[in-house]
Amino acid sequence: MSLTEQIVERAMAAGRAAAREIGVPMNIAVLDAAAHIKSFVRMDGALLGSIDIALGKARTAALFGMNSEAVGEFCKPGGSSPGLELTNGTLVIFAGGVPIRDGTGALLGAIGVSGGAVAQDALVAQAAAAAAQSKA
Repeated sequence: MSLTEQIVERAMAAGRAAAREIGVPMNIAVLDAAAHIKSFVRMDGALLGSIDIALGKARTAALFGMNSEAVGEFCKPGGSSPGLELTNGTLVIFAGGVPIRDGTGALLGAIGVSGGAVAQDALVAQAAAAAAQSKA
């Protein structure tokens, strides 16, 4: 299975709805499993500086197949991979990047969200990923 337009549209709609519900305009990026862009939206009023962060979170989640903050655990002082965040064109290693998987667990891509507090970004990304995976 691949990351179809239908899956991406479900993810983007859920992400926008979650962002509106909490009243925070977001930048939302969906990348395929090869970390190539499938969709991006900058909601009205979303921070310009968060565009690259949303893309970076999605890229991090796609490249490593795990939430962006989980990659960050490897990079912490005393972690197994100090400096990992400086690889792959620089990773974004805090919450808001979530992989998208199909029903068998295969990686289809990832979503990245930025524009609010880290917890808000994570909430919106999780909502978008859940919608994408609901029928994937």
